[in-house]
Parts: sequence; structure tokens; C-alpha cells
Amino acid sequence: MIFDGLSDVPELRIGELRDLIAHHNDRYHRRDEPEIPDADFDALVAELRRLENEHPDLVSADSPTQSVGASPTGLFEPVAHRVKMMSLDNAFDDEEVAAWAERLARALGRNSVDDLLFSVEPKVDGVAVSVTYDHGVFVQAATRGDGTTGEDITANVATIAAIPKQLDSACAPFPAVLEVRGEVYLPTLAFAEMNERQRSAGAKAFVNPRNAAAGSLRQKDPAVTAIRPLSFWGYQVGYIEGVSAGSVFDAATHAQTLTALALGGIPVSKEIGIVRGVAAVLAHISELEQRRHDLGYDIDGVVIKLDDLDLRDRAGQTSRAPRWAIARKLPPEERSTLLKSIEVSIGRTGRATPYAVLDPIFVGGSTVEFATLHNQDQVIAKDVRPGEQVIVHKAGDVIPEIVGPLTSTGKRPASWMFPTECPACAGPLVRLDGESDTYCVNLDCPAQRIQRLSHFASRAALDIEGLGEKNIERLVAAELVTDVADLFDLSIDQIAGLEGLGDVSATNLVTSITQAKAQPLSRLLVGLGIRHVGPTTARDLARAFGTFEALREASIEALAAVEGVGPVIAESLQRFFANDSNAVVLDRLSMAGVPAAEESSKLGDDGILPLAGRSIVVTGAVEGYSRDGAKEAIERAGGKATGSVSAKTFCVVVGEAPGASKLSKAESLGIPMVPANAFAQLLATGDLPNTT
Repeated sequence: MIFDGLSDVPELRIGELRDLIAHHNDRYHRRDEPEIPDADFDALVAELRRLENEHPDLVSADSPTQSVGASPTGLFEPVAHRVKMMSLDNAFDDEEVAAWAERLARALGRNSVDDLLFSVEPKVDGVAVSVTYDHGVFVQAATRGDGTTGEDITANVATIAAIPKQLDSACAPFPAVLEVRGEVYLPTLAFAEMNERQRSAGAKAFVNPRNAAAGSLRQKDPAVTAIRPLSFWGYQVGYIEGVSAGSVFDAATHAQTLTALALGGIPVSKEIGIVRGVAAVLAHISELEQRRHDLGYDIDGVVIKLDDLDLRDRAGQTSRAPRWAIARKLPPEERSTLLKSIEVSIGRTGRATPYAVLDPIFVGGSTVEFATLHNQDQVIAKDVRPGEQVIVHKAGDVIPEIVGPLTSTGKRPASWMFPTECPACAGPLVRLDGESDTYCVNLDCPAQRIQRLSHFASRAALDIEGLGEKNIERLVAAELVTDVADLFDLSIDQIAGLEGLGDVSATNLVTSITQAKAQPLSRLLVGLGIRHVGPTTARDLARAFGTFEALREASIEALAAVEGVGPVIAESLQRFFANDSNAVVLDRLSMAGVPAAEESSKLGDDGILPLAGRSIVVTGAVEGYSRDGAKEAIERAGGKATGSVSAKTFCVVVGEAPGASKLSKAESLGIPMVPANAFAQLLATGDLPNTT
């Protein structure tokens, strides 16, 4: 179905939008086969809501902005909800959350929101269901449906191990009737494993966890649902009847309700925070957004709810959503856009990688113009074609990728064909039998040379500031650089005058290259791009041999004996060092004073690195270290740098402007906190400083 608007006339465009939204609602809620990403659907609804606000005379009772979900499919018996299962209004930035809170405060007769308590909880991307207990015994489960009538999925939900069939006696006496509302979802790892089984069996993989969960719940045979690794979070009580005085369910706040559910054995998210005032709400939202990929399940937003149940009753609701709650949508991780063309890049090893050139789209927190397509087989499998709308996925810092084309019913453009010649040197592109990758086999290919130099200068390697790909292209084009050793022979006079490089830029670049000589051996090993040698292996080798000369002279047996290396990596190292062309470049590097000996990681008296086996969290800025530099320093001392505080954390290093949630969690768990000025002592000795 068409997505773009056809009319500028408000009345006609409103009609188009209602038809589009109804169509996509049916695909999403009834058929579990969405054609567009959630963010694109949200954009349609937002446009309709804006037009209806501007033209209130055109609002109708059957508009999607006035309704919830979709009507039941008819596959299961209908279930009438005792209390309507509503939707939530959306906020797309912090300002909209603050404006909602201000409106809520005014409606409650408050001068300020600063004394109001709010629940802030992850909005799990799953399927909303209601689960009913009769005197503590599970008796029924239903979908949300249109909010008034859902479908009976009791037999399927009964197969979900996370949902207790009998509430724990810890929450007794039980209410006569307790309807728990929550979200059935697929954990991230379980979804990946399930899809791997699908592919291994030659079956079609599921598109995303939410639709896989929805499809699992709508199976006519509960045995099929039973083999799907579904889980559940309870997030509120929808209806309750027959509550005894003094019962844990005789609650005055949302927080007390969640405690009662947890006592009964209903899973409740540990990420829910009860905070006071809008500033704390926004801080908690920010923290959840930063950790959204570490939660173990997909979230598409954060839900903010008023904690006081009496105040909720006073705030009331609209026809489709409560006024006391709102969903703060996070930056979308999937959007649709036009695939303008498919190009091929040549990497430092000669691998030819197809990539998509896109109409710029904001997704995953940034504007994306390019996305990876991995290899020829992936282009064929995804069947994406230039000139079509495609779905783009980007999660945090992950490289954007194309999920596939939007569902298309008309005539499609021609399929893209993988080129037979290298776009950089016109040499042949070769795909070996049994390989998925295609390679340019011309060793003098300028694209390979540029990529090898770019990798050498990258942050993970020698971290040469100012030596980005554009400047490398200029140096190669001027025939000043052909290999990495040439970099250390460059002079200011040679560089100054090249396009985009004046005297200041040339001086700064030469200074950066000179400073790179002091980088540790491990970074040089990463920069050389030796097959199978990544940062961890590089550090292991540098610790074992200490100097570049000792490493180059080591026997294959000595290399293989290093923990974490083994025979495959040892053979790769020996082949690299034995290659005559490589040896010439490495000799020139040594003559230029590259590298300095590996930064010392002194062993303790017992022969063990100071932080061996210990997890360290760094929060805030530590003087003298970048974020990656602090992590690397911890790892060189044998420790593990982690991003979240847990009971296994050895200590938390507290720098400038630390994360409040990390400090709070460390304090609650009794984890020692180390001031930034004691970080060097921690790295050297592994001992906690005496802060008394």
C-alpha cells in the first residue's frame, strides 16, 4: 500500500491517512505482518493528529486517533475486558514529556510537578496481554484487541513458564479476582537462537522479536507456542476485586502494586524507577536509553506513570489513553527510505563489500546515508533493488544495515548485479569456490593501500589525529606514501600545499605522526592488520614478548604457547613476519623508532597482573584518559572494563560528572568507589586506595 501522501487538501489527506493507518494497524495487530517500521507508522499517526488538531471539525469518532489497537481477528473466542485496556499517548522528546507533566500538575491543582512521584519503566516491545487469577489461580489470558474486547489465548499463555499458574502464598490473602496486565516478549538472545534454529531447518526466519511473539501467541496449537521461548513482564493491575484489609494488594501507589505482584511470583522489571519531579524522570529516561541494548530485550520507549493511584483517578483519561501516563519514544532503530544505489568498497585485504547509498534518514539516534549489505549473497537474499523503498536498521553504535525492501506490489526495478571489475583499479573481482566474499586480487590496488593506511592510523591502532581517509587519499595521490613506514618519513614541507593542508595542518599532522611512535606495541600489532590478531590477542602478545624485535624473532612454538594465541594465530604471525615485503616495511618502522616497548603492566609478586579477574566500572571523565583509553588501561592491567554496575563489580572509578544511577547502584550494593586521582594507583597495584 502507498505510504507517501497524495493530497495537500486537509480533508483528502486526513482520509488518506486514516485509510493508511487502518491498513497498517490490521497488518500489525491482526496479521502480525507489518509492512513499515514502527517509526514510520508513528509518523503517519502524528501527521493525522496534527491535521485533526488544526481542523477539529474533521475529527470523527472512528478515527484511529480515537481508538485503541485493532478489532479481534476471530481466530479465538472473544473476551470482554472488565476495564478497558488503553493505549498510551506518545512524547518524542524531553520537552514534550515536561509539557505533559505540567499539564498533569495543573489538572491536579498543583503549582509544581516537583512533589509528584512518577514510575519510569522500559516500554518493552512485545504484546500486551491481560492475565486473570481467581483466588490466586491462573484462569484466563486475553489479548488487548480493540481495548474493549480481546481474544482468549489462555491455552497458549499457559505454556509460558514465566507466568505462575498459582500465585505465591507470600502475597496471600489472594484477591477474589486479580487481572494483571503486562507484556509477552522474546528476550534478545532467545530470539536470535530461535531464528538460528529456523534457518538451520530451512525455515523462514522471523523479522523481529515483537512479531515473533505475537505470532507465537496466535497459534491454534498451544504445543507450537510452548516451544517458543516467550517471557513476560507484569506492569500493572488492570482490575481487582475482593481485596482483604491489610492485603499487599490493598495498595495506594503503583510501587506498592508492583511489590505485591513480585511477591506473588509475577515477573516485574528490575529497571523500574520511582522518582520525584520531571528532572529525575528525564535523567532516568536518559539512563535507560544509554543501556537499551544491554537490557536483554527490545524496548522502543520509556513509560512514565503517576505513582499515586488516587491521583490517577483524579487525572482521568481520554477515549483511548490515560492522562496520568505517557510513552517517551526513543530514537527509532528502523526507518524506511529510498535506496538510491548500491556501490562496492574495497577494504585493506581486497575484500569487495557492497553498501547502500540512501536518501538520508534519522534512525538509531543519527542521520544515516550509507548502510552495509555485507556480500553478494546478502544482496540476493534480501532482494533489495536501487530505486525502491527499503527498511534501514541501526542500533546505537552498530553499523547501519538494510533489513529488506518494503512490501511491494507493483513492477519492481531490475535486480542489482555484482560487478566483475574493481571500482578502484579495474582489476578482476574474484570469488573463490565455497567463499561468500569477493576480492580484488590486485595487490597494487590504490583502494587497498588507502584502507591499510586508514586502519593503521585509526583510533583502535596508532590513533594518529588528523590522518583520516581524505588526507591519506591526498598523500597517496601525491605519491608521498605507499606503505605505513612512509608516514614516519613525511616532512612539513612535503605536506604543506597539498589540497586542504596548509602550514598549520601540516605541522599538526607531522606532530601527531611523531607522537604515534610512543604508542604501545599492542596498538602497532593491531594497526598492521595481521590476520586473526585483534586488540586482545595483541595485548597478550605484547605482554609475553615485551619488544617488537623479540616478537618478530619468536619461534612458532613460542608464539603458540602464549595464552589466547594457539597454532592458527601463531602460523598467521609467522607468515606475516616471514614475508619479504612485510619485513622491509617492519625494518623501516624499527629504524624510525616504532614502536616504543609495550607500556609496562607489572606483574605482582605472584606473577599475576594487578587487576586480573576483576571487573571495573569507570563513570565520568578521568583526567589524562579518553573513554577508550581508560578501558584499555584496565585491560592492560588484566582487568575487565564493564559499562554497568553489578554485584560482581570490584570497584567503580568516579570521575568528573559521573552517572548518578551508577553511583546509586554501587552504593546500594556496597561496591567500593575509587576517586579519579587514585586510578593510577589502582592500575599499578590492584589495591583499593585508603579513603578514610
